[in-house]
Amino acid sequence: QVQLVESGGGLVQAGGSLRLSCAASGRAFGAYAMGWFRRTPGKERDFVAGVSWSGGSTYYADSVKGRFTISRDNAKKMVYLQMNSLKPEDTAVYYCAARSSMGVATGGYDYWGPGTQVTVSS
Repeated sequence: QVQLVESGGGLVQAGGSLRLSCAASGRAFGAYAMGWFRRTPGKERDFVAGVSWSGGSTYYADSVKGRFTISRDNAKKMVYLQMNSLKPEDTAVYYCAARSSMGVATGGYDYWGPGTQVTVSS
């Protein structure tokens, strides 16, 4: 199993940047593909970005492509989401997730963090 805790959320003006972090605990972190999702009130949780076990492959939702960057540090058991050029529509609770597979994917995640709020003001 793996436990996940997000940090780095907050309030930022449109056009600004935030960096989310996800700390993982448990064994075999390097065997998990990781992802970031987000949820706004009344909506489903949407895929934002994913990274393979090695960090060599990444995948992004069209809405964030070119603005967000996912990365991981397996030695530190950390996953990051660098968010630039933020827009009010990026406001959501952001969740870190782990998938019991090495390949990047938009679904099939098994473990979830509690989430961190990101609010982008116009």
